[in-house]
Amino acid sequence: MKTVRQLSRHIITTTSAAEASIIHSLDKHPDINTLQKIHARIVSDPNLCSDTYLAIKLMRAYAARRKPDSTRKVFDGIPERNSVICNVMIRSYVNNHLYEDAILMYKITLDSGVSPDHYTFPCVLKACSASDNIGFGVQMHSPSVKKGLDLNLFTGNGLVAMYGKCGNLVEARRVFDGMPFRDIVSWNSLVAGYAQSGRFDEALEVCKEMELLGVKHDSGTMASLSPAVTNTSVENVMFVKRIFVNMDSKELVAWNVMISIYTNNSMSNEAVGLYSEMEARGIEADSITIASVLPACGDLSALSLGKRVHGFVKLKRMQPNLSVENALIDMYAKCGCLVEARRVFEEMRIKDVVSWTSMMSAYGRSGKGHEAVELFSKMQDLGIVPDSIAFVSILSACSHAGLLAEGREYYRLMTERYDISPRVEHFTCMVDLLGRAGRVDEAYARIKEMPVEPNDRVWGALLNACHVFNNMDIGVAAADRLFELAPHQSGYYVLLSNIYAKAGRWKDVALVRAIMKDRGLKKVPGVSNVELRDRVHTFLAGDRSHQQSKEIYEELDVLLGKMKEAGYVARTEAALHDVEEEDKESHLAVHSERLAIVFALINSGPGTPIRVTKNIRVCEDCHVAIKLISKIAERQITVRDTNRYHHFENGICSCGDYW
Repeated sequence: MKTVRQLSRHIITTTSAAEASIIHSLDKHPDINTLQKIHARIVSDPNLCSDTYLAIKLMRAYAARRKPDSTRKVFDGIPERNSVICNVMIRSYVNNHLYEDAILMYKITLDSGVSPDHYTFPCVLKACSASDNIGFGVQMHSPSVKKGLDLNLFTGNGLVAMYGKCGNLVEARRVFDGMPFRDIVSWNSLVAGYAQSGRFDEALEVCKEMELLGVKHDSGTMASLSPAVTNTSVENVMFVKRIFVNMDSKELVAWNVMISIYTNNSMSNEAVGLYSEMEARGIEADSITIASVLPACGDLSALSLGKRVHGFVKLKRMQPNLSVENALIDMYAKCGCLVEARRVFEEMRIKDVVSWTSMMSAYGRSGKGHEAVELFSKMQDLGIVPDSIAFVSILSACSHAGLLAEGREYYRLMTERYDISPRVEHFTCMVDLLGRAGRVDEAYARIKEMPVEPNDRVWGALLNACHVFNNMDIGVAAADRLFELAPHQSGYYVLLSNIYAKAGRWKDVALVRAIMKDRGLKKVPGVSNVELRDRVHTFLAGDRSHQQSKEIYEELDVLLGKMKEAGYVARTEAALHDVEEEDKESHLAVHSERLAIVFALINSGPGTPIRVTKNIRVCEDCHVAIKLISKIAERQITVRDTNRYHHFENGICSCGDYW
């Protein structure tokens, strides 16, 4: 059998005019119709159809056109094969994501007596990693060592990536350390291995090692880090930001990863800011960018920006795209715009269970349980099988709307018809459902019967029910468990303190707050966001840092006077007991959501809806106050807190005064 070099020399000395013409045509990357005509011409000529060099050229041309079936036909017609021919076929399968076919072709290569080379192993290792056929990938390590190919850069990179994906980081690092030469792909493969296994600190250590050795981070480094940078520390996010800022060249993937990292770590302002910087630099977003930034828009209730992003989606014709469309539903839902969310939902050509779940969740958190129930039934009628998360959404919707009977039935349906084992999230929904219905004793009994260990969210739902229905005994029991499970979560201490305060047990209130002080716990400060003309304004309780603070407080005083004329009396029973009544009222009057609402009132025209997002639950006094403000100002006011959406209009809230 002739080697590639011998074949090339043969071509140079013996190529006919016909062969030279065909080779020239194939080198010009012809379209598929031209390619098929060239193929027919080769097959029809006995002198050409037996030319191995020409066959390789033809295979590569079909492979470049993503026609693996046609590539295979040429391959099958070659009687005498070598490693080059087999490698082209394997690579064609890999490039078209036909990974199992690539592995099978490797086996055929071995059975044919063709010896794999330094091009074969990287391709097959990639197929193993991409298809999760890690077992076969591990089997390939030994023959690569025997042939000395494990020291080849590309084979080494393939082994590092393969071991990293299967979670064998010890072996990945051993291969990496044994490589005589490494490139940026080598480093990024190791980073990705640690990141995919959730070992973020070690992934960062590799990045720091790169810096020490003068290896420049690139967009691939950013992409490698992204799987692990969710719910991590601010310090870790800032380190990744430094990598991003210091990169010589930032491809779109790097921007996407950084936006996603910000969004996944509740740094929505930063995510939106980075997207705006992209726009200013003229970097065009893709569907991944859009799916990453829309949740941040929703978190901030940045509706104007969200609508602008939606306009860009329409302009660039990014639909249909499940990720983008589901993100649009989520964004509109978080902004309290159920009509717009439903419109996106109805216009989707294809809906998956995530689409249905998102829409049901949107209705549920807005107190529209009947609409969520209707959607769930329609989903079933269409043959879409609800998953565990879909049941969380419908149970939560029933809870928020007080649909006790329906919630019980869905729980039965989940466990009996769909044979889904309840998770902690489902038990939380059921405890909340029973608690909202005033069945606190039954909710407590259900917790004690749980087959899994209840977490702080389960006990928190019970504690909230005790707060609403003044159940002191069970409330104290729930709080005791919460202080064990989440000793540093100040909100639970505050809730118990409020239960005692409502009962007038001020010594117990003082005791709880003394415990908080002793443990260094502080009540989480209320923060409210409101969007105005594409900019999100943030307010803290008692905030006077805003440039319009003077106007805001003057208008707040006027509004408070009108509220009192309408019968408003501040609910001070849960406020600090060791201050004067007048001070309690003043403290409640400047809660962050009120400042945000008044800011929106003085900066927008009559009838303009107001949307506010708050980082903690709306207090009872603010809830009463905002109902009155909606009537006095004749505005629709939507406040999204950590638990649900409150749609205030004409003095009424969609939550039915229970949240």
